[in-house]
Amino acid sequence: MERGLLWLPLLAAFIALTVLGWRSYRQVELYREWATQFDTAKYDPLAVAGLKGHTLTWGKPSLQGVQAVQSLELTEVESLQLLVDGRPIALPPDSLPPGKDIQIELLPQQASIPFTDATLAIAWCRKLAHILSTASATRG
Repeated sequence: MERGLLWLPLLAAFIALTVLGWRSYRQVELYREWATQFDTAKYDPLAVAGLKGHTLTWGKPSLQGVQAVQSLELTEVESLQLLVDGRPIALPPDSLPPGKDIQIELLPQQASIPFTDATLAIAWCRKLAHILSTASATRG
């Protein structure tokens, strides 16, 4: 009987991991459905983003789908900054200094999109900077 009781915490841990895995899977599947409407999209535990033409849309992934969705026309954006722990990094960066809080900030709207993966943040920063430079070239 004592041996059976020793296995009980392991069973509880297995059930908890199964539930957490299902929740993660469900979140990614809801993101995948949401992302079909965009040309390019990114999934990150902190935020999802999609780009269609010059419209950037982002929100927070959840079990109910993408929440707090915001959209912005890139033609309204004058510049963007890549921030690591609140400090701006020169664009386009080859690598990022170590930091926990990575985000792209779009100015003058003060809109920011958080990232957990530095490589993904750099790729999106380059893509958005390229779109901004081509949009400004056609405007002016």
